Parts: sequence; structure tokens; C-alpha cells
Amino acid sequence: MAAAAELLLLEKSLGLSKGNKYSAQGERQIPVLQTNNGPSLTGLTTIAAHLVKQANKEYLLGSTPEEKAVVQQWLEYRVTQVDGHASKDDVRTLLKDLNLYLEDKVYLTGYHFTLADILLYYGLHRFIVDLTVQEKEKYLNVSRWFCHIQHHPGVRQQLPSVVFIKNRLYTSSH
Repeated sequence: MAAAAELLLLEKSLGLSKGNKYSAQGERQIPVLQTNNGPSLTGLTTIAAHLVKQANKEYLLGSTPEEKAVVQQWLEYRVTQVDGHASKDDVRTLLKDLNLYLEDKVYLTGYHFTLADILLYYGLHRFIVDLTVQEKEKYLNVSRWFCHIQHHPGVRQQLPSVVFIKNRLYTSSH
């Protein structure tokens, strides 16, 4: 999904009225937001953080200094590790690492829903939607987190819902 489309979804989920104009620059199609009262903003995470502040929902950026740092870490992860990786091996490695990380967490920061969850959900959607039942079971923690985020009010919108089976079909005893 193009970054501009993600930003439009984010705007809607934050309850902002449409009106922002997005463009893309360069070979990597980095999003640019032309603001009404100042310089243009460049980059998915920069624009997303600006939208969160515009919507007066700064809690989505983290509430403690540590949580803010973790949100920033995951936003950086989204741009550096998720975007641009399309090979099956890259995706497997990414899902394996994320699955391990989410083993004891509800959200990326632990117990609070943040912008990092929203943007990582949007970034991973194209990969998760194509996973087989067996692959979803292999990455059980990612599947649990993804299913939880897609059901968070306003996040999924018109994106296709990804179906997860609640009962395991395959056991690891094979």
C-alpha cells in the first residue's frame, strides 16, 4: 500500500477531516505533506506523528519517556525493516523476529495501543493477508497481535479483513 493511502487511513482513524494534500518524492516514493502554515513535511513517520498531534491524540506517541522511545523505535523499524522488503525470506525473518518479540506483549509498547501498532499493521497487512493457515499458526504471536489491531475501532477501515482460526489445526508434534 502506498504511503499516501496509509496516511489517508490514519487521518480517518484519528477523526481528522480530509483536506491534507500528499505527494511522493524520489524513487522510493517518500510521502510529502504540504502544510497550510509552514514548510512541507517529509516521511511517513514524521507526517504520521504530525497527524496524531493535529488530532490531539498525543497519547498514541507514548505516555512515558520510555514508551515514547519504544514507539519511535517501532516507527523506525517500520520504515527501515518492513518497507521495501518483498522477498519471502525477508518476510519470514521479519515475522519470526516480531513473533518472538510479541511473545509477552499485547501491543508493541507492552500494554498501550500506539501509533506504532497502527503503522506496523498497515505495513504488514500486504504480507499477512497472503499467509496460509499454517503460516499464521507458525507466527501465532504476530497473528494474535494483528487480529487484535485489525479489530481496534477505526484501524482496518476498507482493508480486507484477515481471517484467523481460533483453534489450532496443526500441532507441533508432527
